Amino acid sequence: MALLFLSLPVLAQNSNQQQIPDAPSATRPFPKPSVSPTSPPAAPEAPQEGEQTQAPPPNITTVPPGGATKEGNTNSREELFTLSNTVNFVNVPVTVRDDKGQLVAGLLPKDFAILEDGQQQKISFFTSDPFPLTAAVVLDLSMSDTEFSKVRETLPALVGAFGQFDEVSLWTYGTTVTRVQGFVPAQNDVFIQNVKKLQKTALGRTGGVPVTGGPMGSGPSVNGLPADRGAAATVDRPQTSTDFRPEAHVLNDAVLAAAQDMSNRDRQHTRRKVLFIISNGRELRSDASYSQVLKVLLTQQITVYAVAVGESAMPIYGKLNKIRIPGQGYGDILPKYANATGGQVFSEFGTQAIEAAYNQATVVAKNQYTLGYYAPNANSKSGAYREIEVRVRKPDLKVITRAGYYPLPPPPPVRQ
Repeated sequence: MALLFLSLPVLAQNSNQQQIPDAPSATRPFPKPSVSPTSPPAAPEAPQEGEQTQAPPPNITTVPPGGATKEGNTNSREELFTLSNTVNFVNVPVTVRDDKGQLVAGLLPKDFAILEDGQQQKISFFTSDPFPLTAAVVLDLSMSDTEFSKVRETLPALVGAFGQFDEVSLWTYGTTVTRVQGFVPAQNDVFIQNVKKLQKTALGRTGGVPVTGGPMGSGPSVNGLPADRGAAATVDRPQTSTDFRPEAHVLNDAVLAAAQDMSNRDRQHTRRKVLFIISNGRELRSDASYSQVLKVLLTQQITVYAVAVGESAMPIYGKLNKIRIPGQGYGDILPKYANATGGQVFSEFGTQAIEAAYNQATVVAKNQYTLGYYAPNANSKSGAYREIEVRVRKPDLKVITRAGYYPLPPPPPVRQ
């Protein structure tokens, strides 16, 4: 058992070395590739079991940002992970903002209370140290050329937003889902070259009004049918309901595929699992439903961050598209995923704002408080949804975390 503990990396020794680079301008070249270390830093030591204070403290003191619970009041992180083989340990990233929207640093474990299904739980682990990311980047190729042209210019900043200890996979979607690459170090040349290729992608859509008649109305055809299934009907044959069927935007399927791919990563909770979506937010004709995808995200403790571009970045448009029209899908589904998983949507128009959003999203994802507790009735076979509520014993603060989770099934019995 001692050998197992020695093999785990220690994040507390390396966390101060973790540097979060600024996102480079779209006008500057890509950063030079460098392969990150094979072993990312692990998380700090976990707290010891002791009495949990129920009453709020009369005065709240703070510690420097990055401070974790002190040794002597904590169990070893190695012991925590050993126990998690038989007990469902719930890892809860928490973002705290003040009334001006700024991140709040320096809170202590006694400043927090965590409830599951209304019952307060004992906080068994706490840290405010930054975590490296396991991130899946999902890029929407079904947006218009006008929308994508802005995104294309900002892609070098996407590479620069990740640190040397982060690992990244890359996905695209439109009418289908494609995994461009599996998980590699974020500053690896593989990721950089794949992003460069996406910069050269031409979507071939303008987002304008379709032409339905005249010499330009029919387009190429095969046996009298349009070669493009989404094209308008030709004028020399009867029009049917499928002639004007809108093009698919399989956002749900893309999120599901990326989340399932991430599910086997980092079972030791040494990284923050995030899904990073760049999209106009439209969802239409996915095989997977929103509720099905959300269950996977909450079960795997994956947080969704998104950069909304195009029409979905307009506040009025976003409010109107909360209403789902049958047969037309969702107009902007990104806030639903972000709110349910404790993430955030950055709605931006210009290239510089989109660049800044990349960096903001990764900074927020890394620099959260991390609370952990052992779920009650963890070995129960019930997979029912469990609601999570995190409270801060200090006024005028906003707490952002996921709404709940689905417990994993109990592990199989160990044969003697």
